[in-house]
Amino acid sequence: MIIFMILGPIALLTGVTMMIVALRGGVGTSPKATAMLMAGMMAAAFGMLLTAFAIAGRAPVSQGAK
Repeated sequence: MIIFMILGPIALLTGVTMMIVALRGGVGTSPKATAMLMAGMMAAAFGMLLTAFAIAGRAPVSQGAK
């Protein structure tokens, strides 16, 4: 699970960086910038999911109300 805690934030930062570069490149006028924006959003979402599941996997499971 520790590998997900390492790869998740890296994917998240990479995705956000791709989105910033794409927004500066003229989304809507350049197909490359539009594709980079979509790829950046997917990479950022993937990084958030990896990190969230890694954190949730380490949390203790509650036994419900007593």
